[in-house]
Amino acid sequence: MDNCAPSNSELNRRHALQMIGATAVFATSSRVSSAGVGSEATTGIDAAEPTKTGFWPNGARLAVSLSLMFEGGGQPISGAGGLIPEPIEKGVPDLPTNAFFAYGHYEGIPRVLDLMDKHGIKLSSFMVAKAVTTTPDLAREIVRRGHEAAAHGRVWENSYQLSRAEEKRFIADSVEIIQSVTGQKPVGWNAYWMRNSIGILETLQELGFLYHIDEPSHDEPFIVPVRGREFVTVPYTLHMNDIVAYPFEGWNPDAYERALKDEFDQLYEEGAHRRRMMVISLHDRISGHAARVRVLDRFLSYAKSKQDIWFARKDEIARWALSHRSETPIIVRGSPLVTGLPGPTA
Repeated sequence: MDNCAPSNSELNRRHALQMIGATAVFATSSRVSSAGVGSEATTGIDAAEPTKTGFWPNGARLAVSLSLMFEGGGQPISGAGGLIPEPIEKGVPDLPTNAFFAYGHYEGIPRVLDLMDKHGIKLSSFMVAKAVTTTPDLAREIVRRGHEAAAHGRVWENSYQLSRAEEKRFIADSVEIIQSVTGQKPVGWNAYWMRNSIGILETLQELGFLYHIDEPSHDEPFIVPVRGREFVTVPYTLHMNDIVAYPFEGWNPDAYERALKDEFDQLYEEGAHRRRMMVISLHDRISGHAARVRVLDRFLSYAKSKQDIWFARKDEIARWALSHRSETPIIVRGSPLVTGLPGPTA
């Protein structure tokens, strides 16, 4: 996870707003300002002036987006992280850990899909290609119910250590497999633990992706220009991520439910004056357990009791950001080798 901070250069705009990980400023002009290597510049609408129709479709003041990681079956059969703290000997199949992952496709995903049907919500499922080939009927069912099929790698492992060509093939293979099984071509990307090579934005752009989620730096989508074209980041989350909120020891569903509601309430309040987005990340083998689905059920009932909420897939959010550029921050970045953040390499 990236802890590098960008430089302190900033644009003079009225009503400057401090953003996580970067100095970002909104202005009424849609002009994109250039920045030197190692710095960022951001433009968008004047965030202090709410619009009459809100910042999202149909006047919504807050977008809520759920991710469902489809990973079970894509993990190595020996050495994958799981419930058991003591590592197994290298190369020995870890039978209980593999069963822990299998819970996701046997029980977890079907239970989460039923919950989404209950609330009429569509989510984005980031699929490991090997997991898709393990349970293809389940992958097809996700798409059949109206959810987005996005890419999460050929197998459940890092790709940043690969060469540029090898990483591109690693991602392209996952796209081809997911499309062949589900009939839907992924336009969204999520890496293993969000870690990519420095050339990832160029690679994704070349492969026809619309967006990625591997940057937990904002509470709204933004655009990074890459080689004269626009590429969308639909930010991910760590603190609203079940794999963090439910540690393997001492997990607390009540605390997670309270955190979900607090996050929602704060962003909903801010949404009266600026565009806000809440992201919730679910994993097949974690949030799909019976008690944890109850937590999600109560939270979704709470969120739906409020007015002007847009529950959206991430491809929908990315397309909305592109079609409403005057309201979308456009961040001009230097090389990741300097900023430590995703951006063009040259």
